[in-house]
Amino acid sequence: MSTFLLVHGAWHNGRCWERVVPLLESAGHRVLTPSLTGYGDKAHLLSPEVGLVTHVEDVVRLMDEEDLTDVVIVGHSYAGLVISSVANEVPERIAHLVYLDAMVPEHGETAVDVQPLTQRLIDLAAKSESPWRIPPLPEMPPPFGLFGVVDPADAAWLRAMLSDQPVGCLQQPVRLDNPATDLIPRTHIHCVGAAPEGITRRPVPAIQPNGSPAQVWELPTGHDCMITMPTELSELLLKLAP
Repeated sequence: MSTFLLVHGAWHNGRCWERVVPLLESAGHRVLTPSLTGYGDKAHLLSPEVGLVTHVEDVVRLMDEEDLTDVVIVGHSYAGLVISSVANEVPERIAHLVYLDAMVPEHGETAVDVQPLTQRLIDLAAKSESPWRIPPLPEMPPPFGLFGVVDPADAAWLRAMLSDQPVGCLQQPVRLDNPATDLIPRTHIHCVGAAPEGITRRPVPAIQPNGSPAQVWELPTGHDCMITMPTELSELLLKLAP
């Protein structure tokens, strides 16, 4: 049995993995899908003080409380920053890092460094009555939809779970100064369906930090592949079970 720790991205919560969880569990694995502070069952904790550091602490605390080891940790979108800093804190607990259509930072970088479009969102929030919070991105016509979800029923389900994103999550830097982090194998899963203008993806270096060849897989769907292609995503993740 392996342990999968699935970390949701900005605006989402742990429920977004509901279609993936049973597929991994039916293969005999343990799956945890926490909602980070400010989302889902923790939405009441949303505040100006919540940031990337808060979310890293959320995940590290969970790993300590559950005594998790040999974890396959998956970070979707913004959570690429989260799992990177988590790996920096507890590299000995992690078997594999999975960047799921995610931001992939270097040491000291923020979300704005990795995805410059986020600065636009911060600037818009600064002109609002709540400059510390960013509302979810609006739904767009197909093929973009709501985070790549175009089916009306699925989009309605997703819309009901979204919460505002604290600005601090996008402005606090990632810590990647622990050499042991470089030893952890990485896999990148890219959603290669339609993406709105302004979204950029950094090229994945041919060699991983641990010296092995890069592993990059693609799914022909929009950003929220855990909703649109849960079976295909689960099949990829199961390949990584240690």
